[in-house]
Amino acid sequence: MREISCEEIVRTVERLCVKAAVYLPPDLAILLECAQESEVSPAGIAALDDIVENFKYAAEKGLPICQDTGMAVVFADVGQDVHIAGGDFEAAVNEGVRRGYVNGCLRKSVVADPLRRVNTEDNTPAVIHIRLVPGDRLTLTVAPKGFGSENMSAMKMFLPSAKREDIEDYIISVVDAAGSNPCPPVVVGVGLGGTAEMAAILAKRALARNVDTRNADPYYAEMEHRVLNRINRLGIGPQGFGGKNTAVAVNIDVYPTHIAGLPCVVNMGCHATRHASAVL
Repeated sequence: MREISCEEIVRTVERLCVKAAVYLPPDLAILLECAQESEVSPAGIAALDDIVENFKYAAEKGLPICQDTGMAVVFADVGQDVHIAGGDFEAAVNEGVRRGYVNGCLRKSVVADPLRRVNTEDNTPAVIHIRLVPGDRLTLTVAPKGFGSENMSAMKMFLPSAKREDIEDYIISVVDAAGSNPCPPVVVGVGLGGTAEMAAILAKRALARNVDTRNADPYYAEMEHRVLNRINRLGIGPQGFGGKNTAVAVNIDVYPTHIAGLPCVVNMGCHATRHASAVL
C-alpha cells in the first residue's frame, strides 16, 4: 500500500489549474499552427493568426489563454493500492482548485446553485470523476471547461437500429448548429454507448485525449477521420469567419451498451481545449 497525502494532492491540483489555464497542450498548438498554414479564407487566416499569437503570448507572459478559465473538471484515476492520507480526497481536490483559481488570479465562474446563481468566489466545487484502476499511482487531470463551447454540446438517445452513418450525421449536425459559438476551430469529443451519464463522461474524457491520438480501434479511428473531414467541409471556419478549418480533431470514445439503446453525446471543445495532468 502506497500513501499519498492530501496536501500533495492540493498542491498538485493547484499547479495543474494554473498550468491548464496558461499553457495550451503542445499537440493542440501544433494542429492550430498547421491550420494557420493551410487556411484559405482571408478572414479565417486572420483569426488563426490571432489565435496562435494569443496562445504563444499567454505562455510567454504566464497569462490565461482565455478570459473564461472554465469550471474545473478533474479526472482522478486512483490506483487500488493507494491510500489517501491526512484528510478527505474530494475536499483536497476542491482546496487545490480554490488555491489555483485564487492564487493564480483566474476568473471565478462557478455559482453555488444553478437557479439562485450566487458566485462561490473561488471556482469550487470542481466536477470530479474518480476511477479505480490497478496499481499504486494517482493520475490527476485538470480540464477547465469554458461554457461557450459547453453550451453547444448535445445528446441523443438513438435506437439500436441506428447505423454508423446516422451517428456521423448527428455529430456533424451538432457542429453545424453550433456555428461560431464554440470558438472554432473546435475539438469534438464524442461519447458513444453505455448509459446516458456514461456517454456524457466518455465525451468529456475524449476532449482530454491528445488531439494527435486516434482511437485504438481502427473502425473508430477511421470514423474520427471521416467525420473531421466532413465537418471541415461545412465552411464555418475559424471563429465562424468561413474557411476550411472548422475543427482540428474529432475524438470518439466508446463503451458497451444495452441491446435496446445507443446513447450518443457530443461535447464541444473550443480552440483552447485545455488540460494538464500529473502522476503521483
